[in-house]
Amino acid sequence: MAPSPPTNLRPRDAQANVNLDDLTRRLVETRALSMELASPLSSEDMVVQSMEDASPTKWHLAHVTWFFETFVLQAHAPGYQLFDERFPFCFNSYYVQAGPRHPRPARGLLTRPSLDAVMAYRAHVDEALDRFMGSSAVNAEAAMLVELGINHEQQHQELLLTDILHAFSLGPLKPAYREPRGLAAQPITPDVTMIDLDGGLHRIGHEGAGFAYDNEGPAHRCQLEPFAIANRLVTNRDWLAFMADGGYTTPTLWLSDGWACAQTNGWQAPLYWELREERWWHMTLEGLVPVDPATPVTHISYYEADAYARWAGKRLPREQEWEVAARLPGASDEGNTLATRALRPVAFDAARADATTVPQQMLGDVWEWTQSAYLPYPGYKAALGAVGEYNGKFMCNQMVMRGASCATAPGHARASYRTFFYPHQRWQFMGLRLAEDR
Repeated sequence: MAPSPPTNLRPRDAQANVNLDDLTRRLVETRALSMELASPLSSEDMVVQSMEDASPTKWHLAHVTWFFETFVLQAHAPGYQLFDERFPFCFNSYYVQAGPRHPRPARGLLTRPSLDAVMAYRAHVDEALDRFMGSSAVNAEAAMLVELGINHEQQHQELLLTDILHAFSLGPLKPAYREPRGLAAQPITPDVTMIDLDGGLHRIGHEGAGFAYDNEGPAHRCQLEPFAIANRLVTNRDWLAFMADGGYTTPTLWLSDGWACAQTNGWQAPLYWELREERWWHMTLEGLVPVDPATPVTHISYYEADAYARWAGKRLPREQEWEVAARLPGASDEGNTLATRALRPVAFDAARADATTVPQQMLGDVWEWTQSAYLPYPGYKAALGAVGEYNGKFMCNQMVMRGASCATAPGHARASYRTFFYPHQRWQFMGLRLAEDR
């Protein structure tokens, strides 16, 4: 039985007259990109689950398909029949109202359904979506759910890459997801410039046309004191200086929980870093490569980012400050995302005319930790029904990250985007930018 659709889910006025041809094109492109991203992997690669936070590639491919089947086809396509009545139990994630589900920590045990069955499932749902999008059954609510499904699959495309990177990092052969393409030699990154921004009332949050998740609104005013934000991300060279100065061995730099976490887990460097013959290397989607001092540091926890900021005599930005800075002209240009296929952070471009006056790399390279807890905006209400479980129920004990990364799907980044992780997590492309009070 399909879960009841959210009764208070309504299109914004700007989305009510959606262009179905454009929506269908983006749906097809998104579904195809997932298959492209999975194509370098073997069937054995696709079933491994390296930790509880990660999921197998096969599960990602099936879960996003279940999302479209459950919330679009079952709810809105007349006469649609489930591909396999056992699949919802296997591939539901955390939607309690959509029914029981296989435990998250045990997704790696799903050797069956087979990979061939999952591919057949995708083909079945894609054919049904194609028929549905060409029919008269696509009303405004259905179109919104298709849009949500596209953005949901884009999130899992990033997770597919970061989860396989984590799995490959644990293998003795340190396999590469793809052959190294190499990057040009990077110039020495100039010192940080702090950009002053005025305090006062600022408006943040999503409003107007275009897709946004419910946690990006409502748009509202917030009062800020004058502050400054760094023009660039913290680099590996910066981080090496932090390490050399006792960053991981000085408890006064750390939050209590952070210090306990670092000691328990033996942290001495970012995730994926290892010292070989007095040189630091790190695991990437192109295998194990030397750490490039000029590129942004990544795969660090909130605890590490906070300790670094304290060591540097600064702090992490609040998410409201970050968004105000990201709305400066030129700051929200989409940077190094999955669109570039670099699959790793790249160095700050000091040659840009606005390199010292506008924050750079805000929508690309690495997600940026903020010091803000993940909480609802004033006036926020989650949608009713299973789709309402998408964001709101996680608003506790997590920290907000802003921006985008080198693995974020093309067109998925925007200034109002809010993602969230627990402060100990490191396996995503997580970095930081400094801020300070004025």
